[in-house]
Amino acid sequence: MPVVGQRTAPRTPRRRPAPRPAARKAPPPRARVQGLWPYALIAPAVGGMLYLLVYPLVRAVLISLQDFRLRQLIAGDAEFVGLRNYRTLLTDPRFWEVVRRTFLFMAVNVVLIMVIATLVALMVERLGRIGRTVVLCSLVLAWAMPVVAATTVFQWLFHSEFGIVNWSLTSLGLDSFDRYPWFANGTAAFAILVTLIVWQSVPFAAITLYSALTTVSPELYESARLDGAGAARIFRSVTFPMLRPIFLLVLSLEVIWTFKAFVQIWVMTRGGPGDATTILPVYAVQTALSSQRYDLGSAASMVTVVLMSGVLVLYFRQMLRQEDETR
Repeated sequence: MPVVGQRTAPRTPRRRPAPRPAARKAPPPRARVQGLWPYALIAPAVGGMLYLLVYPLVRAVLISLQDFRLRQLIAGDAEFVGLRNYRTLLTDPRFWEVVRRTFLFMAVNVVLIMVIATLVALMVERLGRIGRTVVLCSLVLAWAMPVVAATTVFQWLFHSEFGIVNWSLTSLGLDSFDRYPWFANGTAAFAILVTLIVWQSVPFAAITLYSALTTVSPELYESARLDGAGAARIFRSVTFPMLRPIFLLVLSLEVIWTFKAFVQIWVMTRGGPGDATTILPVYAVQTALSSQRYDLGSAASMVTVVLMSGVLVLYFRQMLRQEDETR
């Protein structure tokens, strides 16, 4: 008789052998060419950048390490002297006076630019459509004016005989400004250059800050007003924290542009009267052209690059630190 209810042992399933990984096929030649196509498109731009930016920088570094004067410029037999040019430069009292004046010039310009640009951006945000259009168009036109043309206009404005500034002041009864030589006074020339550079730089900073202000939600302002915050408190607690990265970016750009403000000074005063308006870029050109000391001029340019890079590194570190805190 068959045994009822007899259980059979379960069958263990056989393990299938793991499939072997398929050998990677080499991409076809056409795919390789398509993968290199983006690099081929950017190669001319990269090559042009290396030739126009990197090569002059490397060449300036080499000249600053050589005895390179007018004879060496013609004959091409410059002698390598190491850091002798830098020692000569750093032991010159006039160089350190120029460095101090450069940082003073940069600080005055950057502070005025950021304050005025912030006020203009806040004003534009509160204007109506027509007023906003007029102000923005005026800023763009001022920004688009060529540097040399704007500098020439300022020269004529403050001309001792035909300038409208002297005419306006004497018309108001200030007879001491009759034929007043603005560019013969160091402080006056310094102030005119500061006015010119601030006038040229405010449009970019104001338009950039205004564009950033439009991204702030109106609900934040409304909540702050409901809590009883005034205009200054709203700017300090709402506007500035929201726009801090843009503020730091504009500040860094203004530091760069002010640090290398050469064209305005060279066209207007050439660093004079005396050394009243001489900053590091002007000092480098004066040293290279007037004395044919191209080696010292290159060394001064390299010191300018190092100083400007050091200032920017501090700002970028602060920017990265604030971004880490907001995460």
